[in-house]
Amino acid sequence: MRTSTACVACRSRRKKCIFRSNDAICTPCQEKKLKCSGPRLGAQPISRQELAAHPVTAEVQKPAIPVSLNLPTALILEIVGLYFDLIHDQFHTLFHRSSFTGEVARGTAPLPILFAMVALSARFSSNPVFKDSCLWDRSSDYARESAKLLDLTNISLSTIQACILLGTVSRSEGDAAAESVYYSVASRMANLLDLVHMPAKSAVEKEVNVRVWWTIWKLDTWSSAGVGLPRQMIERNEAPLPIEEAAFLGLRIDHDIQPGIDSSLDRRSSLFAQMIILNRILIDINDFHRFLISNKTSSNNLEHYEQTVQHLFHKLETWRSSLPPQMENTPENLHRYGNQGLGRVFVAVHLGYNHFGQLLFYQYLHECQNAASGGGAIHHYAQKCKSFSSQLCDLVDLSHLTPGCNVLYTMVGHNLVVASTIQIHTLLFSGFENEIREARGRLERNFEILLQLRNFWPVLEISFEAFRTFREACRRNMDTAFKMDAWMLRFLYGFANKMEDKQVYEIAAGGAWPVEDIGFSPSEWTD
Repeated sequence: MRTSTACVACRSRRKKCIFRSNDAICTPCQEKKLKCSGPRLGAQPISRQELAAHPVTAEVQKPAIPVSLNLPTALILEIVGLYFDLIHDQFHTLFHRSSFTGEVARGTAPLPILFAMVALSARFSSNPVFKDSCLWDRSSDYARESAKLLDLTNISLSTIQACILLGTVSRSEGDAAAESVYYSVASRMANLLDLVHMPAKSAVEKEVNVRVWWTIWKLDTWSSAGVGLPRQMIERNEAPLPIEEAAFLGLRIDHDIQPGIDSSLDRRSSLFAQMIILNRILIDINDFHRFLISNKTSSNNLEHYEQTVQHLFHKLETWRSSLPPQMENTPENLHRYGNQGLGRVFVAVHLGYNHFGQLLFYQYLHECQNAASGGGAIHHYAQKCKSFSSQLCDLVDLSHLTPGCNVLYTMVGHNLVVASTIQIHTLLFSGFENEIREARGRLERNFEILLQLRNFWPVLEISFEAFRTFREACRRNMDTAFKMDAWMLRFLYGFANKMEDKQVYEIAAGGAWPVEDIGFSPSEWTD
């Protein structure tokens, strides 16, 4: 067998590796300005540790701001700032803000990342240069350029970051398949590089690696559930949780790694770490729902279902009760985090808690319709679902009234649509006028916020359409509209998926209520 002498970069890129005379760097790496590991002796395969030690990254300096961006440097920095203010840390966390902003100013930021970042956040800019462009249209050219520049043979942190950004762009456009592919590539690369243990030159680099790894793990949960595929990322017990946000933002690129320092308290106070803990519960809730719809209900497993729900609810409540006082969901803490520039991240944490709670108990909305009046656990669990929904609606509303806390990332729209269907259940089935009045008020405010979000994100059209489809199911048969089946599972988890009409039951004779009679039918929802 022929002995392989190719360097790591050429082996991973499947390129012919040529060394001239006594050169320590091969010709392809010299031409591509890549870090070369030198010739390999023997035919051993490249290990993950070796790949991580020699990531395939370019060392060449980039031009200041690429001509193809066709935007002034000051505007580029403004748009990058909007990205960090309105998107970063709420749905994903990928960068150290001051370090990356410095790279942008110096012209050394990787172009696939920069173009994708502009594609995500240019829609929020009020700069006159965009006055003639629709908010939705500001994304496509930059996203295409980012995808064109992306080199999937460059197995590196920057490629992972670009893939996550492009996956987020795909999600914002309602392209769940492309989103899943980009996240899958990021997952595979993170595992190939062993990102959590990849050698780092500074404390900033080490913490970014940790945060990106957890971001991929978190995104994989939602993306896989949305397209109905198995998760790719397996949680690793040895992976440290992220450090507290203020400590992370305060790091400088020249700070050395200090492995001996115990930062457990900082990690417990990290908003992102709390998202990770909650996401573990979401995985269990999603698995429970899949099991629920794939198994026929019988007297033998009803008790098991209830025990599972109680166990998962206990996990949620344990999370809430174990929060440090400064992280509890109170108006005072919201204002404090808002003043620190972390208000939207704080909202995202508690938005997740309430959304996961309404998901956990959602199936009881249907079951309570057929249960004996005022009876037992089923009605109690249905009220839990409505309580989580109401808290979610009120939190989003309050965030939009609190400076520095208004959440505008795409997932908010999906959470509000799910919460709105629960409020509709109250309109349809509650016998108490005060509950109906409060539900109607929340629906109207949700509608205002959803319209605002739709101005920025095309995917909100899918959210609106999903709500219309759900409402049509209510019109056909209120008694089955809330049933937990495969259609409902797709509705609850398939954020970027278009919903087909729920034609599983005939229109109930005399039992279909017109939309007007549920007390909430703005004309814009059917335009």
